[in-house]
Amino acid sequence: MLPRSVVSRCALLAQQVPFECALSSKHFVQRGMSSVTIPPPACMLRPLEAPFRYLFGPGPSNVPPRVLAAGGRPIIGHMHTEMFGIMDDIKKGIQYAFQTSNNMTLAMSGSGHTAMECAVFNVVEAGENVLVAVNGIWGERVAEIAERMGAKVHTLKKAPGGHFTNAEIEQALAKHKPVLFFLAHGESSAGLVHPVDGVGDLCHKHNCLLLVDSVASLGAAPLLMDQQNIDILYTGSQKALNAPPGTAPISFSERACHKMFNRKTKPVSYLLDMAHLSNYWGNDGEQNRLYHHTGPVSGFFALRESLAILAETGLENSWKHHKEVAQYLWKGLEDLGLKLFIKDKDLRLPSVTTIAIPEGYNWKEILAYILKHHQIEFTGGLGPSVGMVMRIGLMGYNCNKANAAMALAALDDALKNCKKTKA
Repeated sequence: MLPRSVVSRCALLAQQVPFECALSSKHFVQRGMSSVTIPPPACMLRPLEAPFRYLFGPGPSNVPPRVLAAGGRPIIGHMHTEMFGIMDDIKKGIQYAFQTSNNMTLAMSGSGHTAMECAVFNVVEAGENVLVAVNGIWGERVAEIAERMGAKVHTLKKAPGGHFTNAEIEQALAKHKPVLFFLAHGESSAGLVHPVDGVGDLCHKHNCLLLVDSVASLGAAPLLMDQQNIDILYTGSQKALNAPPGTAPISFSERACHKMFNRKTKPVSYLLDMAHLSNYWGNDGEQNRLYHHTGPVSGFFALRESLAILAETGLENSWKHHKEVAQYLWKGLEDLGLKLFIKDKDLRLPSVTTIAIPEGYNWKEILAYILKHHQIEFTGGLGPSVGMVMRIGLMGYNCNKANAAMALAALDDALKNCKKTKA
């Protein structure tokens, strides 16, 4: 047993330690704080605020509660076995949505632009010829991406809303001998759904890969990757799939895989290098998946749920539903005296309708009025279609006749209350 004097001294020391630690801590904080010259921003000391709006533009769309709930689940590690299982589910969901049996199917960690760059960066090398169909903004974007990485870019050009015949495409393929031809299936800047039948066959005839953008059309308009001989197909999560922005499904055919895995040079992007991504997604036949980057776990949860909803609905039912609602909207717009930008009904994109700007109106005033008084987002044109059209998007969760009627009522109200100049 310790002598009483020792115990007393120990007790005194015990009392002093917290006090001295507190002094040290105080001094440490003061020293540390003395180097902080930027105060906490006032906005960060307030709760997050975001208004509710009806997102009836070309995307993103309102997200259904079921998908929001999936994205709000507690996260797990991006390299956990359970996460790999969810990624495997996503792969199967994409294969169904794309109608493909391609093994090299995955979701990019990023928006549709990420998938766009992934496709170009992996199958094209500097100095190779690329042919791009430009009839809106997405062709312009792909042309710039290919040019930036050193490709020789050739374009087929038409004004927004124009489409290319197979004869025009084959003539350009024969002339330029590209390794890749790009076509936007859903050109959302103009509201056009482009015919794809026969284009894949022409590309293969001329030893060329076919790259198709379906960001605005997947789930809303018929598209069959394998049957239509599409070599690379990508989409985005935030439109008819109705997940939040930030993931982008993509798939590569065997022909595309042969080209990208027999390169002379490495792709210009490490993040988008399919040699690494194919392993991360379990597509390379290796037993172990290695760390490449930290995928968006919550985004993958939401994407899986959105693909599950599409599978439960059925692709053909989804296509039919989008067309029926679009036709209801088109008739309502014409009843208001408005002109649809795409004259041919068969070429109208069901998910994004373009309206020719009514004569005598300022389109910006119309859109601002609708947002202010109805909390509804419509948009103007994009890229080359700016000043030519207004766009209404009804897709996925937002695609129903009640929302179409709401959109028509808001537009009718705006036309009655916005100032019109004399013709």
